[in-house]
Amino acid sequence: MDDRFDRRELLLHLGDILAALNCLNDANEPGATVAQLVQKHASLQDFAFLHALPPTMTATEFGTRVARSFFSWPSELLEADLNRDTLASTVQQNLFAANPDGWNAYLGYVQKKVKWFGTGLSNHGKDALAEPSHDVPNEVSPFEAPAKLAPAAEVNARGEKRGWPWPEPRSKS
Repeated sequence: MDDRFDRRELLLHLGDILAALNCLNDANEPGATVAQLVQKHASLQDFAFLHALPPTMTATEFGTRVARSFFSWPSELLEADLNRDTLASTVQQNLFAANPDGWNAYLGYVQKKVKWFGTGLSNHGKDALAEPSHDVPNEVSPFEAPAKLAPAAEVNARGEKRGWPWPEPRSKS
């Protein structure tokens, strides 16, 4: 399946998420709710996905949840076989836990560009977790990268940049 354009759309969406996070940080009001900051700052009003968040989520909580939701996206989007469920489930569990209406609104937003996003999840937002997967405001944990060892041949081939997203090397003869 050729999903280059879906991957591109998800990378652009990740960029929008990071831009929104940057604007929230620039507001320099970590205890204010995202909803209050969206009303107050014109720079945040173009990020429609912010309206799907619970009205009580603070800027600080949003930053923590965004980090947990999207940290794996760059590496996941570069994998040869795209794990669609992982991309959606990390966002659902970390950014929209206990907020099924927000999750459904977010799905509608993302699915305008990437039709399959979130469709493989068993609960598809209808029966979202009753409790958040982490106690975000009170828990700070160090970043732990997933342990994934690549075969030596694959490590050596990385320098050659073969295949997606790079074109196959052309013959120089």
